[in-house]
Amino acid sequence: MRALTVAAAQAACVPLDVPANTATAVALLRAAADQGADLLVLPELFLTGYELPGIVADAERQTVRPQDPRLDPLAAACAQTRTAVVVGAPTRDADTGALHISALVLDRGGSFAARYDKQHATPSERASGFTPGDHGCTVVLDGWRLGLGICWDLGFPEHARAAALDGCDAYLVGAMLGLGGGDRQRGVVLPARAFDNTNYAVLANHSGRSGPYQGCGGSAVWGPDGTPLADAGPADPGLAVARLDPAVLAAAREREPVLVDPSLTAPRRARSTRTLG
Repeated sequence: MRALTVAAAQAACVPLDVPANTATAVALLRAAADQGADLLVLPELFLTGYELPGIVADAERQTVRPQDPRLDPLAAACAQTRTAVVVGAPTRDADTGALHISALVLDRGGSFAARYDKQHATPSERASGFTPGDHGCTVVLDGWRLGLGICWDLGFPEHARAAALDGCDAYLVGAMLGLGGGDRQRGVVLPARAFDNTNYAVLANHSGRSGPYQGCGGSAVWGPDGTPLADAGPADPGLAVARLDPAVLAAAREREPVLVDPSLTAPRRARSTRTLG
């Protein structure tokens, strides 16, 4: 593998305005591409904001489909810059109508490549009408296997470990972590997930008011030993851009062979895998 440059972005959202937030995503993607990014990761529910009641009340308009024309400007920017993107959005199953908090992936050509549904929906999200996803998701970009997570997923060590056992080299999380407890979670849990699994870890977090929360920002990238590599701090908009180095990854796994030790008993869980063009 060659090195991969990843950007984690943050910016204020316009509540329940998918076109406006898509335009913000386009601006962030172009800024990330200008810094050499191969991939941009955006926060949880970035295309609507963390507006659960409003999404549920108008699910037909607020949920985003894989071929949604409102994503066309973002798809065009991906194709023009040859940069892939992971963006948070509410989705709805066509057959059952079940609502999900999802991450949508567009490849370098702007084509829809994958949808991951948050597996660990919080109690309040389930009470609002959102259904947890039933499997993990790995995407492959330039040979790098990247495991997707959304917010509360990162609170469960098994979630990141499942990605690592699927051969993932990095764990990408879009989140809504608020001031106070969220800031501590950001600074403690993500480095731990990186260190525990000898993986890079990437967090894209909200930096403004979104629903009932005030995002604490701090979108960041950590190395496979938990070392911070880039941090957007409180900037709005802000980017954290870092280079994922295969030699650094290999060295970390040689020092800490936790994923191949015979005593490892973690179960392998259901996942989907998609390769990005």
